[in-house]
Amino acid sequence: MSPIVDDIVNEADGAVEILLAGDLILDLPDPDHWLSGIAPALRAADIAIGHLEVPHTTSREELQGDVPAPGADPAHLAALARAGFDAVSLAGNHMADCGPQGIAETVAGLDWLGIAHAGAGADLAAARAPALIERGGRRVALLSYNCVGPVGSRAAADHPGCAWLEVVTADGGPASPAADLVRHTEAAEAILREDIARARGEADLVIVALHKGIVHRPAVLAPYERPLAWAAIDAGADAVVGHHAHIARGIERHRGKPIFHGLGNGCVVTRALSPDQSHPARREWAEKRKRLFGFEPDPAYPFAPFHPEAVNAMLARLVWHADGSVEAGIVPVHVEPPGRPVLAQGERGDAVADYVRRIGATAGLPALDLTRRGDRRVLA
Repeated sequence: MSPIVDDIVNEADGAVEILLAGDLILDLPDPDHWLSGIAPALRAADIAIGHLEVPHTTSREELQGDVPAPGADPAHLAALARAGFDAVSLAGNHMADCGPQGIAETVAGLDWLGIAHAGAGADLAAARAPALIERGGRRVALLSYNCVGPVGSRAAADHPGCAWLEVVTADGGPASPAADLVRHTEAAEAILREDIARARGEADLVIVALHKGIVHRPAVLAPYERPLAWAAIDAGADAVVGHHAHIARGIERHRGKPIFHGLGNGCVVTRALSPDQSHPARREWAEKRKRLFGFEPDPAYPFAPFHPEAVNAMLARLVWHADGSVEAGIVPVHVEPPGRPVLAQGERGDAVADYVRRIGATAGLPALDLTRRGDRRVLA
């Protein structure tokens, strides 16, 4: 057994350990290699959950309204199961990029592999339904929502797409890829109350995944992010996790429950973000985002050309004890060239934890105490 597994068994007898990863894009050959640096921790956990960023499909349809991501090879989904993932959230700004076929093929592939999923489906009811995972006679529910554009990716009663929470601009306008979003709507809170209450009737622990925030910008939280996460906790969620920004965000508690505002990249390896490609819209975006967000990708990371600080990432960690209490923390992750995430141990792990503390303070979050325990950090 690895040191991580030994420590968990010793300290958490009778508990359920849950690990959650950020965005997953497995757009390159040999997906098992790219996941291998974090797979030991995922397999050791009782439940491992990630966020699947793009459809896995043969469809070449392109949704209008955002820079479309290419569909990944459907065969790559099996690497998620081999790495230890039990469930994925699907609601995001790219899951509908390859149209209804892309969503249908992704859902079918996950079902065939036995990977639970929430956040996208054949209609709005399917997209809003929780994924349910049972361990040790107790059940975890996962809900997944997209908070950023495009509007065309949203599921409807008679149309496939993603579950969504409406977040609007100062003048009440809807989400779009470039919108300056400032507040969530009363309708969003009503959805959270309804869905979490329903999930609570089916499960003992409820986790809400939010695809939210401002991409590629260190530390900054959009005005709506904290109030929306708080609303999920107020509605009965036990934990909230965020992704989408492709860079880590801070951590806080609300009513004693953990909120991970952004996990950073779980495992993102793709050629779709390179300026050296034939697709005109993706090529233009690769150059434009550098100007918009003021960074130059490190050339050592051709398959993960993100902000230089995006090398700091984490797995959210929840230890759900037999008495119902939840201990929260992180497993630090470092992204090594050319884009492979690995478990960050020792001083490297300390550096990641210090980074998470610092960006939280910069974003105005309450002071954070991440106590080192083996190769993990526990939120005190």
